[in-house]
Amino acid sequence: MKLKDVSPARLAAFDILRKVEDGAFSSVLLATEERELKQVDRALCHELVMGVLRWQLHLDRIIEHYANRSIDTIDLAVRLALRLGLYQLRFLSRVPAAAAVNESVNLVLYARLRSAQGLVNAVLRRATREPDYDPAADTTHPIEQIAIHTSHPAWLIERWVNSFGLKEAREFAGANNETPPTAIRIVQARASESDVLSKLRAAGAVVAASPLTEGAWRVTGGQSLLRDLQRIGEIYIQDEASQLVAQVLGAKPGERVLDLCAAPGSKTSQIADRAGDRCRVVAADVSERRLRTVTNAAALHQLKSIEPLILDAGQQLPFREGCFDRVLLDAPCSGTGTLRRNPEIRYRISAEDIPTLSARQKQFLLNAANAVKPGGRLIYSTCSVEPEENEEVVDTFLSANEHFRQISVPVDSLLLTPSGAARTWPQRQGADGFFIAALERQT
Repeated sequence: MKLKDVSPARLAAFDILRKVEDGAFSSVLLATEERELKQVDRALCHELVMGVLRWQLHLDRIIEHYANRSIDTIDLAVRLALRLGLYQLRFLSRVPAAAAVNESVNLVLYARLRSAQGLVNAVLRRATREPDYDPAADTTHPIEQIAIHTSHPAWLIERWVNSFGLKEAREFAGANNETPPTAIRIVQARASESDVLSKLRAAGAVVAASPLTEGAWRVTGGQSLLRDLQRIGEIYIQDEASQLVAQVLGAKPGERVLDLCAAPGSKTSQIADRAGDRCRVVAADVSERRLRTVTNAAALHQLKSIEPLILDAGQQLPFREGCFDRVLLDAPCSGTGTLRRNPEIRYRISAEDIPTLSARQKQFLLNAANAVKPGGRLIYSTCSVEPEENEEVVDTFLSANEHFRQISVPVDSLLLTPSGAARTWPQRQGADGFFIAALERQT
């Protein structure tokens, strides 16, 4: 079969999804692969990859029904071709059914699985004849229904129901399948706010100030220009909740700041850009390769106050006690607050990962505390919604550290938890799910 028999967008989506199955991340692959596509193909490729990943479990249940066999008995390449075809049939009304079916058949030929051609054709043809099949129709259990309808593992839905209640869990899971808004910040060291906004609006983009975070902007349209502006360092594409962390840290000129677990550098560069060159920002990370992304961002944004340092936050830190005014620990976490942007995470994490991550976060926070000077601030944040990675970590830390007290995070009162920490939610604020706690050292 010739490659011309499959559209560039579907071929690229198919190859990206195969690599995701091998452990790669869709966001990284899309950023690379989309550069080689024309704009119209780029948009469809992105829609197909993210749509299939967001709705994977839901699609698989439908495929099992139409194929009369378990999804695990179907070869991976055939599974991907079926998911791509079914996603187009179920969710993309603008795509002709014939194109969705025929190109999915051609994808299995491209994968050298000619014997599966009949299966793919039969399943997708049946899907066009029975478009109203509900894969959750046979269950009355509310958790199972939410899991199927929103394409999440049932164990995740169950833990969210236990933590936040049925209504919140349902709405959160539903929001995880929506396309998130594009949020940016303007790099003050490189560009003026008025110039960047004028460029975007002249290109037809709709720009609005974020209701959540000072200095953040929501942008609709103008994607090509956004990529160009980020490439030259005038903007940084970053979720509003992520930007809120640096705002809460509130570093000022003349202060010494430690950013633990700094890579890839979104918050590090934001801290340095907000505080100016008179603020010294030590960007620490255990990975030399990932730390290079921080130094590259600093160079691109012309930020001279960032000092990279390789260290393991799980070990005793190589600083004298109390030498930083502000310390940020944006801790490695499960990432369950970012499932809109990284849908594959929901299929990769397990229930056993949560307590393991929580134990690691507790150790990181203990180590970070030693670097905070009296009167200084320690900000703990994650992009997880799990209480074990958030409230439990902070509570454990405070019970063992009489020198620290939790203070209320300076944000809108609607974001505050009873302890004074901040939580953001995609279904409420349209931002990623973040947790931010502020801890002040007394002595």
